[in-house]
Amino acid sequence: MIKVVWLLKRAPHLTLEEFRRWWIEEHAPLVAGKQQPQLRKYRISVRDSDTDTLAGAPSADCDWDGYAEQWFDSEEAFNEVYGRHSAHETRDDTDKHVSKLARIFVTEHAYVEPGSV
Repeated sequence: MIKVVWLLKRAPHLTLEEFRRWWIEEHAPLVAGKQQPQLRKYRISVRDSDTDTLAGAPSADCDWDGYAEQWFDSEEAFNEVYGRHSAHETRDDTDKHVSKLARIFVTEHAYVEPGSV
């Protein structure tokens, strides 16, 4: 199993609410539909606010407005999805709504799980 994390910064013409609505209501369903059956799991997380007033806030603003996590059985499954012609449709949609995009492949290490404490 491989996991990829996508980091997204919204385009300047979008408010945070517009970006959230686009990602949750339009883009995520598009991705989920186009990447079957290889996509095993897909989660998105969008920031709650443009301001962070909670304890421990960093001194600089966050560079990202949200992230997506995707799981695939293998690198081959990932390459099959992102090598499809339909991948251009989802990338074009992304490019219209984000100003910055990055991805990292990660290995997840769980330290606290429900019921483990």
